[in-house]
Amino acid sequence: MRRGGAPPQADAQLALVLSLPAGPVCGVDEAGRGPLAGAVYAAAVVLDARAPIDGLRDSKLLTAQRREALSQRIRERARAWAVASASTAEIDRLNILQASLLAMQRAVAELAVAPVLARVDGNQPPRLRCAVQTLVGGDAIDPAISAASILAKCARDEAMRALHERFPQYGFDRHKGYATPEHLEQLRRHGPCSEHRRSFAPVRALLDPLPDPLPDR
Repeated sequence: MRRGGAPPQADAQLALVLSLPAGPVCGVDEAGRGPLAGAVYAAAVVLDARAPIDGLRDSKLLTAQRREALSQRIRERARAWAVASASTAEIDRLNILQASLLAMQRAVAELAVAPVLARVDGNQPPRLRCAVQTLVGGDAIDPAISAASILAKCARDEAMRALHERFPQYGFDRHKGYATPEHLEQLRRHGPCSEHRRSFAPVRALLDPLPDPLPDR
């Protein structure tokens, strides 16, 4: 049983700080692996120790308003940041895991400051030119990963709002492409649009023809 002292999350953050290498370190995270439509986004962030940002945490634990405010602060105060994506077509061609890793590669490659280490949320490392460290639950314990998670989520939400302007019948501005009852109903009613992920089962089921009935015997 733990008695006194700092909470476990603080211990994990301290351990990360103590293990920092000499040179820039970026946090990397993605947004949009689960939805049935739209691109998957990733962000990479190199924080500036001289310009700390209060309130960084997993983007899923923040309100939309708080995420947007922090996104603006990250863009203003980070030493470097970049956002990239992999398209719906790339998701269908590569699979969602590989497309997510591709988006991460693109985000890190676009950083104005080359990192010596990338800390990536999860347990699957993208191929990068620098060292890579995966951290399960990293968006809760590493501020740079938290910042990346916020930028990726905000960028994807903005893209889904733009997608709503093209395809208002699906309600992308509300559910952001996730398989909500509303989305599934509109998908059944209207069929998939060009931005639906055809490799995902609920979309694929609407595209695959029904099997021919067995002949009478």
